[in-house]
Amino acid sequence: MSSTTVVKPPARRASRSGSPRRAWTTERIIFTTLNTTFLVLLATLMIYPLLNTLAISLNDGMDAVRGGIGIWPRVFSLKNYEVVLNMDSIYQAFIMSVLKTVVVVATNLLFTSMLAYALSRKEFIFRRPITLIFVLTLYFDAGLIPNYLLIKDLGMLNSFQAYWVPTIISAFNLIILRTYMKSIPDEITESARIDGAGEFRTWWQIIMPLCKPVLAVVGLFVAVGSWNAWLDTLLYNSGDPALTTLQYELQKLLASSMNAGANSANTAANAASVGSGGQLTTPIALRSAITMVAAVPILLVYPFLQKHFVSGLMIGSVKG
Repeated sequence: MSSTTVVKPPARRASRSGSPRRAWTTERIIFTTLNTTFLVLLATLMIYPLLNTLAISLNDGMDAVRGGIGIWPRVFSLKNYEVVLNMDSIYQAFIMSVLKTVVVVATNLLFTSMLAYALSRKEFIFRRPITLIFVLTLYFDAGLIPNYLLIKDLGMLNSFQAYWVPTIISAFNLIILRTYMKSIPDEITESARIDGAGEFRTWWQIIMPLCKPVLAVVGLFVAVGSWNAWLDTLLYNSGDPALTTLQYELQKLLASSMNAGANSANTAANAASVGSGGQLTTPIALRSAITMVAAVPILLVYPFLQKHFVSGLMIGSVKG
């Protein structure tokens, strides 16, 4: 009696990650090539302006007027940064800007998330009209003068409250947070209530930890807006030097250099003598240095929020 030998087909080779290796078909090669090329070109378009601004800020101001600077300074110089960093109020303004940004982000996330939680509950019967009222504020704004008169009547001129009180609730962020909270299963909050948790405890200990990705995204948006704002300082707190912010001081420096350059009789270099010590620079070089000084703090914060930021951007892209 002869025995039958069963020959098994060779096992499909798996990749290091454990999944079967995909065959490199013609369609996949074309797609990968086009996709990589597009992403490289897109990244270049995004990075080049930043590198160009950095190169101009590190270039001699007189030479920068000639133009033609790419991503590398033609005549290296640190005079532009010396002018910016030698301002008397620059460091106090920096501390105030950091304090302002931290308080604005904390209060905005706190109060906006509380309201978003209330509007996301189905048992709250006034959720629709209240949501409609906040949505209308996205399309209709009272304007600059009424806002100034409101802050004045509230007695918040030349006070730190003028920075964070008007930004407690953001309608756009409210809609984002409410939409995310509505996607959280009701069984989670019902289990918390069965265990004896009230609404405040449910919001703080159950909902808020689950909303970390969207809170990181909203917090980054609020932080960038608060850090770059200088008009609120000009309108509400320009009378108190202790409340000045970094963006406001840099804007004043840039305006003074632009005026000095426009009124200069030496049109060959169009140079403006700005800052202490009579250091020479030009508006275009000074503007680049100011841009880099203002952008670096946000660029340093972003890597710590990148993981949550990517997760937050995927909200609503996958339905479970």
